[in-house]
Amino acid sequence: MATYIGLLRAVNVAGHNLVSMADLRNFLSRLGFEDPRTLLQSGNVVFGTKSASAAALETLLETEAKKQLGLETTFFIRSAAEWRALIAGNPFSREARVDPARLVAVTLKEAPAPAAAKALTAAVPGRESVRVKGNVAYITYPDGQGTSKLSNALIESKLGTRGTARNWNTILKLAALAAR
Repeated sequence: MATYIGLLRAVNVAGHNLVSMADLRNFLSRLGFEDPRTLLQSGNVVFGTKSASAAALETLLETEAKKQLGLETTFFIRSAAEWRALIAGNPFSREARVDPARLVAVTLKEAPAPAAAKALTAAVPGRESVRVKGNVAYITYPDGQGTSKLSNALIESKLGTRGTARNWNTILKLAALAAR
């Protein structure tokens, strides 16, 4: 049985794409996933399955969420090993220790081309720092995300792929949940 971490994009935000975490856990159980657990109210799940393809899991979950929950969202699925690699690959170790709430990992559908990563770095409108490694963009928001002009829309437009962000505290909590 493999453990996977799933991130749902843009659920329970400003009254849109509402889903309770209990409904999400029940949904995963009905699909045959083992021991589904959720973290916070923003669409973070950990579950077990014998399936080995994250891409197939994403397609299945997106299709079934629309059918069963009336929820149109994008799922980002990573194995527990991929999640550990995401943590190990963090280029902002000081920020992770000092101010983890202002360090974000954006999980991406695909790894962007190097030129796209450079375009994003060049488009940073403020004091934020960006490093793209594979299918993850690591971003520091020293002045906070709420006032930043480095939005998810800008990130996606420059990288040419969809993504969803979680702060470093959530990243670490999901790793701990997956390790149980």
